[in-house]
Amino acid sequence: MTDLHDNNANLSRYEADEIAVTGDKADVIKVSAKSRSTAVAGAIAAVIREHRYAEVQAIGAGAVNQAVKALAIARGYLSGDQIDIVCIPYFTEVDIEGQERTAVRFIVEPRR
Repeated sequence: MTDLHDNNANLSRYEADEIAVTGDKADVIKVSAKSRSTAVAGAIAAVIREHRYAEVQAIGAGAVNQAVKALAIARGYLSGDQIDIVCIPYFTEVDIEGQERTAVRFIVEPRR
């Protein structure tokens, strides 16, 4: 998992060590089975508020479970801003330490 860059202090209040933001585009929010769903939800909400787009990635059943819970919680966090999100899941191959693994990724965007 990546750490927040210092220039993005607004995300740190969500304890979101699962995300890094570079420039004007957010990197993929990586979720593990040990990630706190509320912290990930805060990161998703912050990125959606700022960029209107986020991607969430999980590898393994436990990580996918935490990601889905975080997406549901983030939807609640964003409701106060009148932002309703939709999620588009898909499979992707990722290279981890020279090994190819299948990950589930969620594209997250405001509903039009």
